[in-house]
Amino acid sequence: MSIERIVLAFAGTVILVSLALAHYVSPAWLWLTTFVGLNLLQSAFTGFCPLATMLKKMGKQSGHAF
Repeated sequence: MSIERIVLAFAGTVILVSLALAHYVSPAWLWLTTFVGLNLLQSAFTGFCPLATMLKKMGKQSGHAF
């Protein structure tokens, strides 16, 4: 699995988990959803993604997301 696909899968998972936590535990978990969404938005414009940087250091290969 390429870095891009891992990042997309991780972001989607975190968003779904935070929405479930907001529904069942506390609405404050929506801040995590907001953080992930803002991080995705800024990475679209800047090209910087902390998770992608960590994955690259771990030896994962870049690929084409789509």
